[in-house]
Amino acid sequence: MAMAWIWTVMVMVSLVFGILSGNIDAVSSAALEGATEAVKLCLGIGGAICLWSGIMEVMRSSGILAGLTKLLRRPLVMLFPSAAKNNEALDALSLNVSANFLGLGNAATPAGIRAATLLKGRGDVAGDDLCTLVVLNTSSIQLIPATICAVRGAAGAASAFDILPAVWITSVISVTAGLMSARFLRRIWKG
Repeated sequence: MAMAWIWTVMVMVSLVFGILSGNIDAVSSAALEGATEAVKLCLGIGGAICLWSGIMEVMRSSGILAGLTKLLRRPLVMLFPSAAKNNEALDALSLNVSANFLGLGNAATPAGIRAATLLKGRGDVAGDDLCTLVVLNTSSIQLIPATICAVRGAAGAASAFDILPAVWITSVISVTAGLMSARFLRRIWKG
């Protein structure tokens, strides 16, 4: 609701200044051009998301995702000790992490919500595993940042994937910092 008010105020201020400065034609032209570019960007991103979501579904159907789940099981059990007893939670966590590896936040969200539901502790207080999940999803390691590369491609980047080394470095740093902070704060909170 707040964003609706912010956008409304921004549009009104633009219109008022356009009228007062005598540039209302430029304001309306810029608005139409911006709307056209927004549609092009959305279609470009939508196509890439469909492609990568399809790849994720092929991975699921072919059993590659099950293999990835086995590969991720030990690290996930170390990060989420309470999930070790719950195979459904581990499956949701591995799907969430796998989708985040591919930079597919839209595909990761349903699995993340399912994992959060299964990891939720009793009452209204989030447990350690749920907090770790939030930190991991917020910082997320990405091997292939599909959505960002789709935005870059739709915006006309010559090589949409040339950002990979920077993405890998920052992903590892952000996940490491997030998990270390969560462990540190967990000790302080319980101590």
